[in-house]
Amino acid sequence: MKDTMCGLVKEVNAPSGLVYHTDLPIPEINDDEVLIKVHCSAICGTDLHIMEWDEWSQKRIKAPVTVGHETAGEIVAVGKNVTERKVGDRVSCESHIPCGECYFCKNGMPHICKNVKLFGCTQNGAFAEYAKIRWDCTFLLEDDVTDEAACMFEPMGAGIHGVEAAEVNGKTVLVSGCGPIGLTAISASKTFGAVKVIACDLIDEKLEVAKKMGADAVLNSAKCDLPAEVRTLTGGVGVDAAIDITGAEPALNSAITFHDMTDDLVYREVQLTGVSGRKIWETWEDFAKVMKGPYFKLDQVIGGRFPMKDFEAALAQIHSGVPGKMILYP
Repeated sequence: MKDTMCGLVKEVNAPSGLVYHTDLPIPEINDDEVLIKVHCSAICGTDLHIMEWDEWSQKRIKAPVTVGHETAGEIVAVGKNVTERKVGDRVSCESHIPCGECYFCKNGMPHICKNVKLFGCTQNGAFAEYAKIRWDCTFLLEDDVTDEAACMFEPMGAGIHGVEAAEVNGKTVLVSGCGPIGLTAISASKTFGAVKVIACDLIDEKLEVAKKMGADAVLNSAKCDLPAEVRTLTGGVGVDAAIDITGAEPALNSAITFHDMTDDLVYREVQLTGVSGRKIWETWEDFAKVMKGPYFKLDQVIGGRFPMKDFEAALAQIHSGVPGKMILYP
């Protein structure tokens, strides 16, 4: 193995892009870590926020740091205490690195660990040829899962987690937002037994993709009376579950009104649930089922493929509105 590697580094604690290096030291692993030869990584909205240096980033990021956390690769070295992973294993990575000691970790909720560390944020990540991570934050990949598909476990897990929380089996479901995560939520809803999935977005092209991913009906919320259309599609009853991916206030407010289409939230027993990240490892296993099902189509959620050194070209595609995940190859 050579001594240096390429990678993308956030160099300053201020608004700035990432700097491409070819002389970064290859990480040295600790006793409970593995070294991964990165095959590919996807660009996340979090990576964009770190470059923009928003409030979230200012509180958590300390430059210099190699970013990137949606990744897949092959283990090339293991620490002396690692017994459940071996050289040659193909893995993806959970970006939330739980402490194992707090109340949440000890009560089956490590995904909301109080002392969580973040791969590719608070510690060096996967926009590089090699990355290290604690072994128990790796997910073993089956042979038929491609590297590009494996990059999707971490980001799409948010959509899967929402579907898990909604308990969609036998229900009519509304999914608001048809980006890659929303499209995955549509496919997951169908995979796990939703009888009808209604998708809404502001962009017609995204709604066409939503149909391919399993949506039974699509609505452009900028061009229609959304509550009226939902009422028509549900015989006046409303949906059983509304999953919002956008985080936009109008979408959230609308989602509440789509249950039973009346005004009394208490009478209707509307339940609001927030999700964070992915359940470790339940959500990962559920997404593996979705990927093998008839609805999820990987080619519909990938927007482009680029050598890592051409990161700026991938970024330009994102900023120009090209939909889908951009994949980087070291």
